[in-house]
Amino acid sequence: MIISLRRLGRKVLACVCALACLVSLAACGSDEEAGKIRIGIKFDQPGLGFKKSGTYVGFDVDVARYVARQLGYSEDQIIWKEAPSKQREAMLQNGDVDMILATYSITDARKNAVSFAGPYFVAGQDLLVRKDDTSINGPEDLNGKRLCSVTGSTSATTVKEKFANEVQLMEQPGYAECATALFSGIVDAVTTDDIILAGLASASRGKLRVVGKPFTQEYYGVGIKKGDKEFARKINAAINGMIEDGAWQRAVTDNTKGTGYKPNAQYNPPKAKEGE
Repeated sequence: MIISLRRLGRKVLACVCALACLVSLAACGSDEEAGKIRIGIKFDQPGLGFKKSGTYVGFDVDVARYVARQLGYSEDQIIWKEAPSKQREAMLQNGDVDMILATYSITDARKNAVSFAGPYFVAGQDLLVRKDDTSINGPEDLNGKRLCSVTGSTSATTVKEKFANEVQLMEQPGYAECATALFSGIVDAVTTDDIILAGLASASRGKLRVVGKPFTQEYYGVGIKKGDKEFARKINAAINGMIEDGAWQRAVTDNTKGTGYKPNAQYNPPKAKEGE
């Protein structure tokens, strides 16, 4: 009986040890991220954050790389993570990422949950049209036209309420679908932030163009954990350095090549001082 109890005790101990090892491995699952910086970006926005054959390209990506380098991280010390719009606050609050650059507009509502550094870009709502369409030169020309925007966006509603109350609105799940509808003549224009539209125009190989008359301002910030003022100061210093040494302008030019797009000079380049 004593021997049986000893054997049972050894089995229990072995099970406990095995469980401890499993827990330890699970806890150490993030060891591969140690010493690295985790950055959230979009994976599906041409010209801004786009995953292409295992690499990441776009203006947001270029800014993120520059900032990371100034913070002391090399390219192979960056872990890129997809940051869908609806998940950005949760990703920062849960500690899934260290910062997010994903066309993330600085708003008072968002600052209740997270903090921001930046801005690193000031976008403006604009219109994307077919290259040969000269009938649309601003939102006031959209009466009787068909306008596409992404489901859940307020961009098209802004146009309808403020500029063209007879515009016909169409929603699509993503901007790529809106661009396809524009190609095929199903809609006459697409609306969202101008730099997003410039990315779509660049991917269209000259078939689409941005009208170039922005009518709102969206201040793109670097999302960080709430209250981290020291981190915000470091990121702001990097952004301002990128602007001063010309790398910011090169990034804008490279990622909107062939579109004729120019950021609104009244607001760009911005001065990064948010979150300090």
